[in-house]
Amino acid sequence: MKHSAAIGLTSLLLLSACSADDGAASEEETVETMTQGDSEEQNIEEKTEEDQETVEEKDETQESDDQPVEERVEKIYELNDVNWSVQPIGDANPQVALLTIDDAPDQHAVEMAHTLKELDAKAIFFVNGHFLDTPEEEEMLKEIHELGFPIGNHTYSHPNLRDISEEEQRDEIVSINDRVEEIIGERPVFFRAPFGANTDFSTQVAKEEGMLLMNWTYGYDWEADYQNAASLSDIMVNTEYLTNGANLLMHDRSWTNEALPAIVNGLRDKGYELVDPAAIKGIEIE
Repeated sequence: MKHSAAIGLTSLLLLSACSADDGAASEEETVETMTQGDSEEQNIEEKTEEDQETVEEKDETQESDDQPVEERVEKIYELNDVNWSVQPIGDANPQVALLTIDDAPDQHAVEMAHTLKELDAKAIFFVNGHFLDTPEEEEMLKEIHELGFPIGNHTYSHPNLRDISEEEQRDEIVSINDRVEEIIGERPVFFRAPFGANTDFSTQVAKEEGMLLMNWTYGYDWEADYQNAASLSDIMVNTEYLTNGANLLMHDRSWTNEALPAIVNGLRDKGYELVDPAAIKGIEIE
């Protein structure tokens, strides 16, 4: 009996010990599991933070890549205000010509802008306020500007500035600047007086407005003999006035529109490079 009791007691102790060992093991496993879980959670949080930083860095890089990079055009030409030709600065190519188009945007200016764009030829479009009276005309100006052509000031209603008062001259000049800015978000940087008739006061106002005074060296499309494409393209390319730095005046006219490709190609065939207006000293455009 005592032996059986001892065996029973021993068995009870062993069972208790096993139970205790199992409990200890279970607790250790639990602690290990909890520790492992905490570690994994920490790793997940750290990885999430790293991923977030990577995403933010990628977003910043993407945003930086998406932002347009402004390339400033080097100022390698300047206007000669005696004869209005374009003169090279330093070792810039002297055999150049500048294209300008007045009285825009009337009927053909947008088509002319597209033609020039296709020919990779730069030009200045001088605008009048009376061609900006309707939403359709506003859209025409926007399109010319969006094609990359600088917009010049040719006064609001095209008067001879020498025939009107100083107050009227200021209004003619400043009001069209305001109108152009309202439409395209930029003010003109070139000023050309109608008929080339500047005054001391208009010159002063143009300077106050931050514009470069512009005239021309030759043009023909308002003369009856040259109001057809063939005659106009011939005289524009073969005139004796075509010399280095020539500043060509043209207008928004049907015959000029038709002659434009022949004029551009004819100038290039003669070795003339067409000046980018942005390369002219004294103005700030890209």
